[in-house]
Amino acid sequence: MRILLTGVAGFIGFHLARALLARGHEIRGLDSLNSYYDPQLKRDRLSEIGDRLGFSFREVDIADPEALETACEGYSAEVIIHLAAQAGVRYSLINPRAYVDSNVHGQLNLLEHARTQSGLRHFIYASSSSVYGDRSDGPFRETDRCDAPASIYAATKRSGELLTETYSRLYGLTASGLRFFTVYGPWGRPDMAYWSFTEAVLRERPIQLFNGGQLRRDFTYIDDIVEAIVRMAEVDPEAGHQIYNIGNSSPVTLDRFVRAIETSCGRKAIREYAPMQPGDVGETYADVSKLEARYGYRPQVAIEDGIDRFVTWFRRRSDL
Repeated sequence: MRILLTGVAGFIGFHLARALLARGHEIRGLDSLNSYYDPQLKRDRLSEIGDRLGFSFREVDIADPEALETACEGYSAEVIIHLAAQAGVRYSLINPRAYVDSNVHGQLNLLEHARTQSGLRHFIYASSSSVYGDRSDGPFRETDRCDAPASIYAATKRSGELLTETYSRLYGLTASGLRFFTVYGPWGRPDMAYWSFTEAVLRERPIQLFNGGQLRRDFTYIDDIVEAIVRMAEVDPEAGHQIYNIGNSSPVTLDRFVRAIETSCGRKAIREYAPMQPGDVGETYADVSKLEARYGYRPQVAIEDGIDRFVTWFRRRSDL
């Protein structure tokens, strides 16, 4: 199967590319290698993929429609998996234009490309649990209203969903949006809490726990995310535009999260408590019954196991 994969040098894209290539699929990967975090980490991920049979890479900014079409020229994808995005909630308060460029204009450009592809079977794209807003009445279901985003990042992700719904109705595009719930694991993003907390604990530096440490997150291990997307790519999709939660369906308090890091690191954290941050939410909690019913899969990895795998990788990479 021929797959166009955007964001291939990103955290999820990298793991997904390796899994799909191992199953014999062909991938053209796109990524801008931008500097939101250290581009060397992205290059290292690409080096891990290497010159595998069936893999080709193009460096391109998906917000540039002409450059995108040039990068896709001559490649007829059966499945498009669109993961490229400007990530991060707090940074969206500082640089909102970057989010509109990547998450709205980029989504539009991919949809415009997708609707012209006669052999395209499925358009799969990344959304986010942030579209649910600041709620404490979980589990969150795909049918819940999502009209009160708490951040600019969330607003752009919801905009991407609405654009895709419209393209599906207008042009008969078969599409699936994936609302990811706090993905973590080896080769992850340095701006995520599990990375910064682990580094701080190992270096005996304080960590900040926002909202007095009372936040709850539905942490989802990267292997669970990848397994779900692989199934979506390989199984005949449901017609129209579908939305799926991909979460562990088991929210974890920050206290349990930090204790898991402490156990894996063999050291105690130095805790500092701080107020709620603008754009943040108190809880995320996925109902994954729709994913399970359609694709026969439910995430498996508990937070303690996932954190232990991440810490092992992190210590090996950083020599801590």
